[in-house]
Amino acid sequence: MIVGVPTEVKTREYRVGMIPAGVRTLVLHGHKVLAQAGCGLGSGITDEAYRTAGAELVASADEVWKRSEMIFKVKEPLPEEYPRMREGQIVYTYLHLAAASELAHELVKRGVTGVAYETIELDDGRLPLLQPMSAVAGRMSIQVACAYLEKERGGKGILLGGVPGVRRGRVAIIGGGVVGQNAARMAIGLGALVNILDVNPDTLAYVDDIYQGRVNTLYSDPLSIEESVVRADVVIGAVLIPGAKAPRLVTEAMIKKMEPGSVIVDVAVDQGGCIETCHPTTHDDPTFTVHGVVHYCVANMPGAVAQTSTVALNNATLAFGVKIADLGIHKAAAESKPIARGINTWQGKVTHKAVAHAVNLDFHAFPA
Repeated sequence: MIVGVPTEVKTREYRVGMIPAGVRTLVLHGHKVLAQAGCGLGSGITDEAYRTAGAELVASADEVWKRSEMIFKVKEPLPEEYPRMREGQIVYTYLHLAAASELAHELVKRGVTGVAYETIELDDGRLPLLQPMSAVAGRMSIQVACAYLEKERGGKGILLGGVPGVRRGRVAIIGGGVVGQNAARMAIGLGALVNILDVNPDTLAYVDDIYQGRVNTLYSDPLSIEESVVRADVVIGAVLIPGAKAPRLVTEAMIKKMEPGSVIVDVAVDQGGCIETCHPTTHDDPTFTVHGVVHYCVANMPGAVAQTSTVALNNATLAFGVKIADLGIHKAAAESKPIARGINTWQGKVTHKAVAHAVNLDFHAFPA
């Protein structure tokens, strides 16, 4: 199979879909890899490293897309990339179609096989390709929040860990999954007071056991959310429903009751966001203020730490990608239920139930 690695075009997206180790693996499996010149520079990877690993360097994105049967990417195709997609081509990347109806319709119209990292799901419910970026985003969320709590960035002027004799900062984390747990880890390390809310009692029990009482665990209901949000200096939105839009759990009415200069980081914004006042932003213009509260809603947070993120992502995506390249999409899906669950579009149909519902298109099960 001919596999293409284009340069990402999203604003300040420095990650790349494949590192040289992945190129070498695919080449050893008998595949041809086309890498766009300069695709890895944002992650500190030179063209020579790709060439040495066995990739063919090509000058333009148009050529990569035109010649490739399968595309390895990081972020969802943007409108400038739509014309490059073609019928039968496999696009293997984060798609987040529940929050990108236009892209979903384009994939269907063009007959593209869209395999979404975020819906490749193991039998136990884990999302192995979402996990590494969720870990990065969770840890970054506290790092970002600390910066925007500073007065010159619009914050209230709180040091999250406090100092002796002064209260510590309060952090409310909505969602106890990978993002939430990694955010909690960072916040606790800084000395903050942390509430983590989730609807799964097993998750709450796990967090309570791991952190030995250093986190206040709460069942996520409207009253608990409101009480935690209103008192918080920092709110982290960390809710995920695979393939579906994130539920809006934090309302504008709650935001109005927060102290001016508080900070919100909605990590779920690429799935529509779990905070009513949020909308996607970019690294060029990452924040906006609503009711005096600073909102950070960058949809590709891990792109800012590309050297870490690119390697972590490739460690997770490569094995599934190699299987698809080796077997083709039908046989790979037949042999791997996680891959079958990752197929969002195929031959002009939406093949993931939650995505179909979110984008108002008919659902068609992928052929077994």
